[in-house]
Formats: sequence, C-alpha cells, structure tokens
Amino acid sequence: MASHTEISPREAADRLAVRELIDAYAHCADRRDAKGQMSLFTEDTRFLVFMDATAAEPTQTLHGRESLAPVFDNLNVYRATTHFNGQSTISLDGDDRATGESYCLAHHIGVDESGQRTLMIASIRYLDEFTKRDGDWYFAERRLMVDWTETRPSTP
Repeated sequence: MASHTEISPREAADRLAVRELIDAYAHCADRRDAKGQMSLFTEDTRFLVFMDATAAEPTQTLHGRESLAPVFDNLNVYRATTHFNGQSTISLDGDDRATGESYCLAHHIGVDESGQRTLMIASIRYLDEFTKRDGDWYFAERRLMVDWTETRPSTP
C-alpha cells in the first residue's frame, strides 16, 4: 500500500480524474450511452474480455474505439443495469500514464419472452492502462475480468 502523507495537487487531481473516468464508464453503461462510453477510450484502444478470469486467453479482443460499439450496445438486451464500483488501486507513471485495478458488481435485469424476470449479477475486475492526452485521462487498454456470475429469478 502506498503512503500518501504528502502528494502534490497535480497527483491528487490525476488520481481523482482517473477515478472519475472509471465511474463515468459505469454511468454511461447504465444510461445506455454507448457513444459516451466509447469517448472514454483512446482511438487505438484495446479492450479484452475474459468471461473466465482464470483463462490464459481472452474470450474477446477488440482493437480501436469504433470496435467497442457492438459490445456497449449489447447492454440493450437488459431491461436495466446497475454497476456498483468498489475499491480501486491506481498507480501513476509519470505525468501521462497510469495503471489500475478496480472492482465492480454489475447487476443486470432481464426479461424473457414469457415475461419472466431474471437478475444476473457479475463480479468484475477491470485491469486498466490509462493515458493522459491534452489534459484528459482515457482508457488505453481495459481488461474486463469476470470472476463469477449468478443468475436467479427476480420479481418486479
């Protein structure tokens, strides 16, 4: 654990900006703002999905901001989602690079063709590489690691 007895205002601002980036991602997901979500990534981003966090190879690998649209649009299959961001660890590397790990519990309400509601909860960790461009922080690479999921009936 890092000691933060004295940090510069710039470091404090960068740490806050990275955390706000992480939270903006979840906010855009829950509001179905795919364009807003995509804007949080660099043009040349990499997005890797590991549906099994223990797997050596990703389930899906996407390159470039525009390739993210179908993934983010896929949230529209759910009636509602709520992403609860938990703890995060951010390591700054100079003035314009950072890495981090953040936890998220993602709740997904689905309704099948018979009208039956389900709740799917996914425990997710994100392993991120961030870059600062023109004063703003972006995801340069995001690894979505699914640690576990649970699906159960849900009542309205």
